[in-house]
Amino acid sequence: MIIAPTLLLLLFLGAPALAAIPAPEGFRALDTPNDAGKSLSLVWKASPADRADRIVQVWLADGPDSPFQKVAEFPSNTRYVKPGDFPWWAQPARKGDHYVKLASSQAFPIEDGKPYFVKLLVREGDQEVWSEVAEATSAPNVFNTAQLNNLVFVLAFTGVLLASIAAARRNPHVPLRRIAGLDAVEEAIGRSTEMGRPILYLTGSGGMDEVSTIAATVILGEVAKKVAHYDTSLKVPHRDPIVMAVCQEIVKESYVAAGRPDAYKEDSNFFITSDQFSYTAAVDGIMLREKPAANFFMGSYFAESLLLTETGA
Repeated sequence: MIIAPTLLLLLFLGAPALAAIPAPEGFRALDTPNDAGKSLSLVWKASPADRADRIVQVWLADGPDSPFQKVAEFPSNTRYVKPGDFPWWAQPARKGDHYVKLASSQAFPIEDGKPYFVKLLVREGDQEVWSEVAEATSAPNVFNTAQLNNLVFVLAFTGVLLASIAAARRNPHVPLRRIAGLDAVEEAIGRSTEMGRPILYLTGSGGMDEVSTIAATVILGEVAKKVAHYDTSLKVPHRDPIVMAVCQEIVKESYVAAGRPDAYKEDSNFFITSDQFSYTAAVDGIMLREKPAANFFMGSYFAESLLLTETGA
């Protein structure tokens, strides 16, 4: 009769000790790796007792004698290192551990090269427990180890490229695959010569500030060389006067390079209009009247592309 009340009393007195909140284990603060500075990272081990009603507060101070200021608050069952957050070779903590990044803010700015002191407060109801104070200093990182895989890929690609160049120099008879588009250009020019019909070449809707237009003018130079060699008629309508001026010089230079400067015609490049569909209608009219044997559509196009290709097909 005396033993039972004694056991109940002992269990009652020991209950608060069994329900005490555990302090964060393995808590440490460190400079955030692979960043531009002005941030700190906090790491500590996860606990089986973490749950939503247990709150973790982060307190930060900028000196050993400075007052601590609360900078973050979240449930204890959040902020974990998850798969995919970091590459396996650059993880600041083990998977499943708690991880919190403190970035500089207006409320509490973080400066590089200055030591900061951090501690955690775990609170649940009326109970609370503090962690040990951890010290860390923020600093920018010159090398981002999280991008190490990109460096390895670039070095490997460069090595393969240099090895291929060296092999080609030792054996210049390297088989190269013919590009079907280049063969088609020669066939189209030859077909135009046989049929006695002109070649229509368009440089697109863009200006000379676009890469596609620059590429179209470069290809025009090669086409003009073959046109000069076969003595075929070339027509290049334009909707941009600057592009027209550039193409005039390119075509003229191509005829000179082909040894046929006398065959060059100044009116092979001509300006129509800068309006999109007025230009399209004019080019469609050229296709229907003169029936060119080959149509080259180079550069960039917009809604007019369907009208041009259907008419020129």
